Amino acid sequence: MTLSTHRIPPQSGTGFQLRRGDVLVVIDPQGEQVADLMAFATDNREEWLSSGRTFDYNETIYLTTGHVLYSNRSRPMFTLLRDDVGQHDFLLTPCSTETFELLYPPGTAEGHPSCFSNLVSAFAPYGIAPDQIPTTLNIFMNVRVDERGRVVIAPPLSRAGQRLELRAEMDLVVGLTACSAEGSNNGTFKPIDYQIIRAASEG
Repeated sequence: MTLSTHRIPPQSGTGFQLRRGDVLVVIDPQGEQVADLMAFATDNREEWLSSGRTFDYNETIYLTTGHVLYSNRSRPMFTLLRDDVGQHDFLLTPCSTETFELLYPPGTAEGHPSCFSNLVSAFAPYGIAPDQIPTTLNIFMNVRVDERGRVVIAPPLSRAGQRLELRAEMDLVVGLTACSAEGSNNGTFKPIDYQIIRAASEG
């Protein structure tokens, strides 16, 4: 089976749908590039991927192969099937204009793309409003928490070609970005690739 590889250009995003059983493969083609992912249930846009529920039920903030990602209604949304990197973040919100205004040098925010704005555009065709977008799963993002609770963002550990594979456990609307924040990507902006392995049709 030959899979189509879709490329998300640097500092941009896209939206698509998954059926239950489909496998989403997120690939870092050049290394050290974060991808923000968010998902909503296809049949009810008030059900979304929840960092809090996922941390609760897995009893860890470090998610990797075998862990299940849960919705705000405590239903499984994804299962992590393959993790080449072993370091992702589900603590921090997608970068926004306000991120660059508050955390970056003055003048950075003007005209700066952001994961939040890219997700807003990706979800708009599906009727999902900006205020519905919560904390994202920041694939390949290297966030460390020290013993005093301080959060430190370090360069991603992902190398060229490494991937994360997620199986959809329900029908989903998904938004995926190539992150726009310099501090998350070791100062550079690169693309993100993805593939969708469709589940075998029943009957």
